[in-house]
Amino acid sequence: MTDVTAAAPAKKAGAFYYETVTWVQHWTDKLFSFRCTRDPGLRFQSGQFVMVGLEVDGKPLLRAYSIASPAWHDELEFYSIKVQDGPLTSRLQHLKVGDQVLIGRKPTGTLVLDGLKPGKRLYMLGTGTGLAPWLSLAREPEVYERFEKVIVTHTVRHVSDLNYRELFEEELKTDEVLSELIGDKLLYYPTVTRDPFKTQGRITDLIASGQIFSDLGLPKLDPAEDRFMLCGGPSVLKDLKIQLEALGYVEGSVSQPGDYVLERAFVET
Repeated sequence: MTDVTAAAPAKKAGAFYYETVTWVQHWTDKLFSFRCTRDPGLRFQSGQFVMVGLEVDGKPLLRAYSIASPAWHDELEFYSIKVQDGPLTSRLQHLKVGDQVLIGRKPTGTLVLDGLKPGKRLYMLGTGTGLAPWLSLAREPEVYERFEKVIVTHTVRHVSDLNYRELFEEELKTDEVLSELIGDKLLYYPTVTRDPFKTQGRITDLIASGQIFSDLGLPKLDPAEDRFMLCGGPSVLKDLKIQLEALGYVEGSVSQPGDYVLERAFVET
């Protein structure tokens, strides 16, 4: 595991911001994160995504990434898998502090608070790198102003894939700025599907069995009080969507807020 930091100025160019990598963290041989500078002109809401990439042979090579840092932060953070033969991530995984990356000028996405009706509890269910938008939203003060409980779930195959575990279990609750606001509102629920772990299984199964609610001391789901944000692979999102709608939940959007919103994890390239 490596952890490197530095600072450098950003500059603008055409349809993209050219930003400078300031920090790189290799979690495993398949997962890494990085931060880069943020142009003051870039505005986004916590939970949104943006196009990120590199200039290759004079042309932009891009894919969508959820922004893992909150809207108020002065840098941009991203969480990615490594695909050895992927057009972009095969290159992106070799980023070093001081390298330049392209950042799109138009963040967008459905995983924003304005897509949800008011409620008491907010469940943010993520699989794999689908944790990224929760890294942003869990550090967004407005989330704790709107909800009495905020539940972040992260389902992965292996225990080593539970990256950012310390952030949720320790750092946020002792953060100088956020800790008072968060208090006892934030609940973190990691689950693992292939290794022995205290909570094992797919999140859909843990909801169906009621185990997640008994583990966390929460009431059974109630569409009048519980709100959901979903991010992950197509199969788990399909299952979660069916599961929630069978209970009476209605998908929302910014134009028509509902009980849940979802963002499909982007094709890993």
